[in-house]
Amino acid sequence: MKLIVGLGNPGVRYQGTRHNVGFEVLALLAGRWQAEKPKSQFSAECSEVFRGGQKLILLAPTTYMNRSGESVQKAAKFFQIPAEQIVVICDDMNLPSGKIRWKASGSAGGQNGLSDILQRLGTRDVPRLRVGIGRPQGRHDATSWVLGRYAPDERIAMEIAVQNAADSVECWVSEGIDTTMNRFNVSRTDNERD
Repeated sequence: MKLIVGLGNPGVRYQGTRHNVGFEVLALLAGRWQAEKPKSQFSAECSEVFRGGQKLILLAPTTYMNRSGESVQKAAKFFQIPAEQIVVICDDMNLPSGKIRWKASGSAGGQNGLSDILQRLGTRDVPRLRVGIGRPQGRHDATSWVLGRYAPDERIAMEIAVQNAADSVECWVSEGIDTTMNRFNVSRTDNERD
């Protein structure tokens, strides 16, 4: 059993913002896998699906980004899912827009939702998939940037990134973290390593 967590902020106000890219990847996976209709539980929208002989829990916390750990902790405890069988999908300003990167463990890197999850679970050994949203140019502050919507030219790159991110989650489910990192932590456009 695996727990796949997409981070974002709930509500129409935040749809399509950079901070909600985790929700976008999760929604794409739910559609691909024909997951059951989400139920409100664990302070989240939660659905289940079977893939490759294993049960997958898709979790979109409704607690707002900075308190995502509450939801993840509840679901992980209920289903008895160890940290290494959880993946957190989140935005990352430290990656160029549209680039994805997997890590098996480590710090939150300034991502508050991921930070809350690591704190609540009591470990840094939680796989995470970061989707790059780039940094603001000029005088934009970080909060305005992550809660802002994509420019038309960015939207195309991000749609490709969401597809790549979903592909990589499917790889993680079937082949594990090492294969996934080797396959997807290479830019598909310039073959440069992070």
